[in-house]
Amino acid sequence: MRATSRTGAASAAERPAAARMITLEDLPVPRTDVELSSPPQVLDLVGDRTSSTKIMALVRLHGHPVGLVVLDGRHGLHWHDHRDAVWSAVGEGVNTHLSSDGLSAVSRPEALCSSTAGADATPRCRIVRDETLEHAPFVTVVVATRDRTDSARICLDALTAMDYPAFEVLVVDNDPPDDETARMVASYGDPRVRYLREDRRGLSSAHNCGLDAARGPIIAFVDDDVVVDRHWLTAVAEAFASTDGVGCVTGLILPAQLETPAQLLLEQHGGFDKGFEMRVFDRRERSSDPLFPFTAGQFGSGANMAFDTAILRELGGFDPAIGAGTFARGGDDLAGFFRVVTAGHRLVYQPGAVVWHRHHRDMSALRNQAYGYGVGLGAFVASSIARDPRALFGLLRRLPRAADRILRTSSEHNRARYDKLPGGLATLERRGVLFGPAAYLVSRWRTRGQDGRRAVTGTRGGR
Repeated sequence: MRATSRTGAASAAERPAAARMITLEDLPVPRTDVELSSPPQVLDLVGDRTSSTKIMALVRLHGHPVGLVVLDGRHGLHWHDHRDAVWSAVGEGVNTHLSSDGLSAVSRPEALCSSTAGADATPRCRIVRDETLEHAPFVTVVVATRDRTDSARICLDALTAMDYPAFEVLVVDNDPPDDETARMVASYGDPRVRYLREDRRGLSSAHNCGLDAARGPIIAFVDDDVVVDRHWLTAVAEAFASTDGVGCVTGLILPAQLETPAQLLLEQHGGFDKGFEMRVFDRRERSSDPLFPFTAGQFGSGANMAFDTAILRELGGFDPAIGAGTFARGGDDLAGFFRVVTAGHRLVYQPGAVVWHRHHRDMSALRNQAYGYGVGLGAFVASSIARDPRALFGLLRRLPRAADRILRTSSEHNRARYDKLPGGLATLERRGVLFGPAAYLVSRWRTRGQDGRRAVTGTRGGR
């Protein structure tokens, strides 16, 4: 399924937000995965299923996600009790997918399992997937971590279970306080997994360490608190081959858990979800977004991103003065996306590249995240200008609109995001944006002399 939209992700008010159908009283909410061409008789739930009044269901067709639907758990776990509700929510998207596959539209979900929907013919998307796997490019996956060995192990379990034939995993231990993660990787038992140690604090430095050691023509980055889908790398490879000049691919990030008020708040007011339509961004076709490409958050998130390795190296990797673990706190992913697009390459958002993210569970962490997001956003702009001063002229032309979009609570961009959100969180985020450029200058001074391109190699994960 090819995308034509270059207008960016919809706002929180415009795109379907399944989490908005969930209230605090519904927590905890388990999740499930449904393939419409072969739906289960009984839903298999992940998470607390003892008192679930709501169920979050990722719905797929031919392995590709077509929507996230909230089911009424009081109806039980049998598929036929939820079938009509699911079809009402995703039927249009299903028929769009069928059309792109060269198949006829259907009017009911059970037809997807019959010859009426062309079940005897191989869908075009599966042909593309099979061709991708037959000629699979080697991919280096980088997982940066610090003092979260258990989380990193969960991430590795999912990575090594993927249906992809050619990849390596580099676990970059960032300024570790002990050797616990190193021992975990050494005992892991998979020769595809390597351990690297990077003593310079900061996510960008850890990512640059992985970049220097990468052997694949594609390098993918995931956070240590995500669980990747088994088709994740296949979908990433498909996106790189979907059009010419692709320098970066981002993917769909869904909540692994909705168990606490903080997790629900994050998901209801933005989260990481960019929708279920593949989109291509580049500077050659004018975007309808007047702030493009400074609104780099619409491109994706660093928890799920991949780059053409040669292009990322040519661009100098990530700025070591920004990112988690630095005084600037964030913005490294946004700066990477921005530089890819402004350098003339294409960025593809691929919803088929699914990962499940474990959101912060408590409000104090959510408040810290809101402030850090704001600081990182301001730091990203400062970093982009520092690396390419010509960007300043583009920013100055857009500054009035940018200030209105980011700082005014009632702006079209913020109206839905801040609706019913504790006022303190919105204020923290805006304060962070204003402080971001100063934070970048301090962080850049602290990291002076670092070019961000030194790998400290370690051990393999085989026994």
